[in-house]
Amino acid sequence: MERAIDTWKIVSLSPLPLWALVLLGITTVGGIVLAVLSVRRELSARRRWTLWLLRAFAGVTAMFFLLEPGLRKLQVARIKSRVAVLVDRSASMGFPVESKGQTRSAQAADVLDGLAPDIEALRDRYTFETYGFDPELSPVSAGTLRSQPARGGRTDLLAALRAAATGQGGSTARKLSGVILLSDGADNAELAAGLSPRTKAAIEELGVPISTFAMGRSGLKDLAIETVKVDEFAFVRNSITAEVEVRGRGFKGQSTKVVLRREGTTVATRDIRFEGDDDVQTVTFTFTPDQTGRFVYTLAVPVFPEEAVADNNTRSFALKVIRDRVRVLLVAGRPSWDERFLRGLLRQDPNVELISFYILRNQADQTGATNDERELSLIPFPMREIFQEKLDTFDVVIFQNFGYSEPGLSISSFESGLANYVKNGGALLLIGGDRSFSEAPGRFGMLADALPVEVALPADVQPFKARLTPEGQRHPVTALGGASQSSEAAWASLPPIPGANLTRGRSGATVLLEHPFATVDGRAAPLLALWDYGRGRTLTLTTDGSWYWAFPAHAGGAPSRYYERFWSNALRWLVRDPDLTTLQVVADPPSVEPGKPVAVVITARLPDYQPAADAQVKVDLISADDGRVVGTKSGATNADGVVRIEFAPPAPGPYRLVGRASKGEKSLGEGQDAVAVRAVGTELADAHVGTDLLAEIAKASGGKAFGQSVPRLSEVPLLEPPLVEVGRAKDQPIWDRWYWLVAMVSIIGLEWALRRRFGYI
Repeated sequence: MERAIDTWKIVSLSPLPLWALVLLGITTVGGIVLAVLSVRRELSARRRWTLWLLRAFAGVTAMFFLLEPGLRKLQVARIKSRVAVLVDRSASMGFPVESKGQTRSAQAADVLDGLAPDIEALRDRYTFETYGFDPELSPVSAGTLRSQPARGGRTDLLAALRAAATGQGGSTARKLSGVILLSDGADNAELAAGLSPRTKAAIEELGVPISTFAMGRSGLKDLAIETVKVDEFAFVRNSITAEVEVRGRGFKGQSTKVVLRREGTTVATRDIRFEGDDDVQTVTFTFTPDQTGRFVYTLAVPVFPEEAVADNNTRSFALKVIRDRVRVLLVAGRPSWDERFLRGLLRQDPNVELISFYILRNQADQTGATNDERELSLIPFPMREIFQEKLDTFDVVIFQNFGYSEPGLSISSFESGLANYVKNGGALLLIGGDRSFSEAPGRFGMLADALPVEVALPADVQPFKARLTPEGQRHPVTALGGASQSSEAAWASLPPIPGANLTRGRSGATVLLEHPFATVDGRAAPLLALWDYGRGRTLTLTTDGSWYWAFPAHAGGAPSRYYERFWSNALRWLVRDPDLTTLQVVADPPSVEPGKPVAVVITARLPDYQPAADAQVKVDLISADDGRVVGTKSGATNADGVVRIEFAPPAPGPYRLVGRASKGEKSLGEGQDAVAVRAVGTELADAHVGTDLLAEIAKASGGKAFGQSVPRLSEVPLLEPPLVEVGRAKDQPIWDRWYWLVAMVSIIGLEWALRRRFGYI
């Protein structure tokens, strides 16, 4: 507060109420008007004007005595008001002012130093409060700006201005006289698109001038992936489009490439060319995911040596690939009960889209037809179309009792395509019979590498009951039991099946069902075997008698539906249904902003799918680019079988989260998910300086927009601090002097005398 000063003002000391004074004032004015009207026919202008002026003076003197004017002496002081100096502390203030130059934060520190002398000179009238905002307000100094990098993840200029106006950063007792805003203007909140009528009105409502200082210079050379528009999920084997906007500043006439990668593997490349110094090019990538799950895709443009910012040249996003329906191709060697049961089951499943073929005859069959060119089926078997053109459109390919090397029906020329189909993420199911495995006229060729079994001995046609292996007792494919019955008891209740092909399990394969007495090389012959091949999966069932398992579906009056459950489990395992696994690993969230921890939620279940409480969980964070293990964390599940684990913020890039769980000495399986750690957030995606936005803010508020030079503080518009009374007021009348009364009487008397002389009385 400034030193108190003496001042005065003229006041009315009349005891009459205001309404009485107004009424008397109207009466006085009426008397003057009547005097004017009474002499309006006077021929002498000098007489007329003399009488008018005397009556007016008489009215004024009358009102003077009615109002009883006086002098009020009082002491007042000027209260200091505050000036908010707001400095942008968002991460974009770490960009250089010019290529290889100082940062924008350092430039803001220079502006504060330049204003310091003027601030000191005005401290007797204003309190200057300096805050950094990111977007919350906190005290800051020039030294802090130079020593501590700006890290705010968002620029919200309007929120910072509102906070300053309400005094959130300091005292609210003082009136705000103005705001000095130091920012690069790269707003990515309410003012990202400039001032709208609503936001302009909000700035005007603050009621103080806002003067802006633009930090940074235009003209920086920078290449940035600005936005990526893509759905959060896609359907497997269906095309999806990603729209990418690439901004190039200072690259007029230059061309470059935009690359789309999936966890280190290049998916597509596009060429772009910039037509102006500040140009945005839009490119689209259309690709077809071939596997379910979550995957990290990364878009990248080259980094040029002269660029101001390199971190915004890449952008990652996580894409969850799901299924709408499982598309199944079923090829049967001939009609049979096993084929009929399985085909009927698949056709009834609303989640399955079935395309099926079975061979009515081969080249050796006698048709009895006079014209051998006549077809005995509605359409010929389109082998080339299926195995060469449309194979990748199927989620699962089933060969059921199919002698694939038979003359005229050979797929030997398509074996490499089938093997690659599985290796690249497809699923293959082979079912036995008298035309497959060891009974096929030809042995497996190139396709043999994709199968978990290999041909061994001729078929054994003796009936037998399938026997669960130790692996089968805990695998989801053979999980037929429920709350009241184990899977082992469920399989034991099924009827015998009439024989099986004898094969040999390959190293690395998992055998779930085996023959109880037939052996190969001294070991039980595998009945149901599976494994992962490349990115795909293969399952073999070496019998065509699984339809026998459908007979006891309603035995005892209680439907068991073991047959349906087995084939549902098999299909879901082949297509990697996440609900089938006993361990679910889910990134939380799947896309992580820079500098934030990577979190993962693990849900563990027992083989009967009950929650696995107190299970020991171990999770690896693995770089998807090079397979390097970045970190490993452990934990224990709660009563619901759930645990959440966090990793320290890793470097930007795509990562896979691979989790394993165990209960005692029993493994509960393995699961994985993907997470994208972004190189830059929205704040660092663009290095531009919003000078136009800062100018609009200053204009709307009645302030000024300044460029790079530091002005005198006298040029910055500020509201005057308010005056307040600090001492007792003293009134002194001035109406009660004798000379005022003499003057009034003299004027009235002179008017009366002249009116008589001129003949008006």
